[in-house]
Amino acid sequence: MSDLFDRVLKDQDIIKKLIGKIPGFDGYIERANRRMTDKIVREQIANTFEELWQRLSGLQVDFINQGEIKYVDDLEAAAIKLRQFIECIRTAAYGYSGFFDAVKVKEADLERVYKYDLALFDLSEEVSRGIDNIEESIGTDGLPAAIRNVVTLAKKCLKDFEKRSEVMMAPAETETD
Repeated sequence: MSDLFDRVLKDQDIIKKLIGKIPGFDGYIERANRRMTDKIVREQIANTFEELWQRLSGLQVDFINQGEIKYVDDLEAAAIKLRQFIECIRTAAYGYSGFFDAVKVKEADLERVYKYDLALFDLSEEVSRGIDNIEESIGTDGLPAAIRNVVTLAKKCLKDFEKRSEVMMAPAETETD
């Protein structure tokens, strides 16, 4: 994640770099850069899950076309949870201003947030494998279990995003002397 933040810094225009040299503005610029980094990461997370949601929607259409209506509602439960998760990611305030307002953000605090972001990407891979399993289970006795697994993973997405929000809002860890 620090590579992304470094890229945001490198992409600043000359005016921002000049303003960064003025006392008092450097903290503002750093917070803005962190918010931009957060925005880029969350947009990518949302886009990744959007593709997964589209795969689930496609499976629903396939089930309808094949007359397997009994599975459509179960898939809809997963699709709804993924859609809620995507909307949470897309609509939450970028940078969580309460977290990024301090002029100096401790590396340990950023690391906690970046770990959650990485975990969300890892979770997308789990959901993708779950959808793969549904596709492979069509026509077998394992299909209901495969669908239940994806529903569970979709619920986990929402819970993990809530945990990320809690980490962002948690008071910074204090250092002892």
